[in-house]
Amino acid sequence: MTISTAIVLAVSAGLMSWLGAWRLIQVLGDRGVLDRPNERSSHAVPTPRGGGIAVVCAILIAWAAIMLMTGAPHQRWAVLAAALGLALLSWRDDVQGLPVRVRLGGHVLAVIAALWSMPGVGELFGQWLPAWFAFAVAAGAWVWFVNLFNFMDGIDGIAGGEALSIGLGLAAVAALAGLDPSLWAMGLALAAASFGFLLWNWQPARIFLGDVGSVPLGFLAGYLLLRLAESGQWAAALILPLYFLADATITLALRALGGERVWLAHKRHFYQRAVARGMSHAQVAALTLAANAALIGAAAVAAMGMVWLGLLAAAAAVAVALYILGRA
Repeated sequence: MTISTAIVLAVSAGLMSWLGAWRLIQVLGDRGVLDRPNERSSHAVPTPRGGGIAVVCAILIAWAAIMLMTGAPHQRWAVLAAALGLALLSWRDDVQGLPVRVRLGGHVLAVIAALWSMPGVGELFGQWLPAWFAFAVAAGAWVWFVNLFNFMDGIDGIAGGEALSIGLGLAAVAALAGLDPSLWAMGLALAAASFGFLLWNWQPARIFLGDVGSVPLGFLAGYLLLRLAESGQWAAALILPLYFLADATITLALRALGGERVWLAHKRHFYQRAVARGMSHAQVAALTLAANAALIGAAAVAAMGMVWLGLLAAAAAVAVALYILGRA
């Protein structure tokens, strides 16, 4: 796949996402599919929920085109089918609500189906550990990433900015490392579709992703990160989503240690605490984008062979961001 073709597909995905979200603002509003403020919300005005329909459709169409053009193995289509299934399940949850066990069961099934298309995951730990253990670790990490991405979608612009950053960073690392062209093309498409939606989701947001967007986005970003690790770039795969990983995991651990029911909605994430203390959604989202830009640089350093330097730089960038948000 040529660079120009990848750019055309990415731009097309961005336009589809932007136009689709614009249309959904009216359609979802007219049908009353609204996120209404409550005591755990970070917004004050009822806002259409479900803009992720446009983002996910744009990404899946672009990825299908990339897979056709690059002759991807037939197993890889399982990833698109699993993402579509997650979108349908999550839309049902957005509209009617589903029990936690049903949602989590759907996430697990989607991840297991998609791992079938990634035989290289079994070699993540080399010859040190058996392949089944590598698959189990990958499945658990992927399910956690899907859920933490959903947890972190709590203010205007933050989830769209994260998907944009992961897509751009992954495309840059894949290009630097000379990996499969389909990988960096998919990263560009993910970034472009996320940017198209972000134009409507930046403060003040006119539409929210909803679970129909945040769950499949986490799944698709997780897929790309696992493929990056599968290709030998494990450090970059860890670095790129490190802010989301740190905020969600630290918050969950603190809540668990405090005896809270961790599956219930809350406002304890670092970014939510910053908003509660007076920072605007736009300021917090801009800060996380700055942290993600530093992470992209750190991932590039790691991809060029300076792994520990990249990891240290990434840890420092995330520590600074969490400190600022926690003390804002």
